[in-house]
Amino acid sequence: MEILKVSSKSMPNSVAGAISGVIREKGAVEIQSIGAGASNQAIKAVAIARGYLAPSGIDLVCIPAFSNITIDSEERTALKLIVSPR
Repeated sequence: MEILKVSSKSMPNSVAGAISGVIREKGAVEIQSIGAGASNQAIKAVAIARGYLAPSGIDLVCIPAFSNITIDSEERTALKLIVSPR
């Protein structure tokens, strides 16, 4: 499954376009974000992507989870959103 990493500076419309492209190609995508700002942008992107894909008859669902990742030898907890068609 392809992983998209979102930061607080990510543009939700751009991320939504990436989500839509991966959903059309591979069927599912995982989005990772660390922190409140990044998680906010990720959730907005999923909502926008639903609007992009709805005219094609694709309805998205989002399953939230936590994931432990290592950044610069430091263990961090990320929010993981698994997005797939219903």
